[in-house]
Amino acid sequence: MEKLVQVGILFDFYGKLLTEKQYEVIDLYYNNDFSLSEIGETMGVSRQGVFDNIKRAEKKLFDYEVNLGLVNKFSRNQENIIKIINHSNDIIALEAKDIDVIKKHAKDIKNIGNKLIE
Repeated sequence: MEKLVQVGILFDFYGKLLTEKQYEVIDLYYNNDFSLSEIGETMGVSRQGVFDNIKRAEKKLFDYEVNLGLVNKFSRNQENIIKIINHSNDIIALEAKDIDVIKKHAKDIKNIGNKLIE
């Protein structure tokens, strides 16, 4: 995944855990496409100070994911929800005489549901 996308997703999940300054720097840099110089002018700090703040904030975001794993869990849950929807669509398309196939899909849905609540 491209770093821009990774940081954007991590920022959505963990941005409020950053300091106010780090939050603002990441928001301006990644979400508003400001240059380091523009951010520096806006915040009244040097370009190097902006760069250092961005790097510290990025490290914190990646560390939060390593320790908390919310993005990874969210992605797994999304995949499992898609599987449930697909199984449900398969069941809807079946005829009543296909009871064994219906039971198999129902067991799969149950197993996926159990994974989601773990």
